[in-house]
Amino acid sequence: MNSLLPLSFLICLLPACDRDPVAPEAATQAGPSLAAEAITENTSIPFDLYVNISCANGGAGEDVVLSGNLHVLTHLTISAAGTATIKTHFQPQGLTGLGPVTGDRYRATGVTQDILHLAVGETYTMVNNFRIIGQRTGNNFLVHETFHYTFNANGTLTVVHDHYSTECK
Repeated sequence: MNSLLPLSFLICLLPACDRDPVAPEAATQAGPSLAAEAITENTSIPFDLYVNISCANGGAGEDVVLSGNLHVLTHLTISAAGTATIKTHFQPQGLTGLGPVTGDRYRATGVTQDILHLAVGETYTMVNNFRIIGQRTGNNFLVHETFHYTFNANGTLTVVHDHYSTECK
């Protein structure tokens, strides 16, 4: 049986011998074309967060543990050219806590979004607006951050921006 394998292989090649050879430039083709692809994942995960609300308790501050869920939406797009973009969205769902000193209830709201472009050169941007809302006047704690960086095509970091602020209202 094994001695027939080389013979059957040659017989299969014989029809190709009566064809004209293809010029090398005609045989050369660009690499396979990639199809664009997108993947989305939408989840809700249990989430606990420790936060010091500095404006609570008459300005003395209060440590609060917030518990609930965090909605996480992730979207990945890969282009036909091979670049990729990853977008994420985080949002608290039912994230609440109780001040151990004052007994005040707090709830978390807001959205954090980021986007990462992966290509020749890379950019990343994140915007975070997070609010912890208390029962009383003056104990709402607001967090805002905008962060961005850019790498050029040579891999050199060309831009970094980070603006972070908190505010009590």
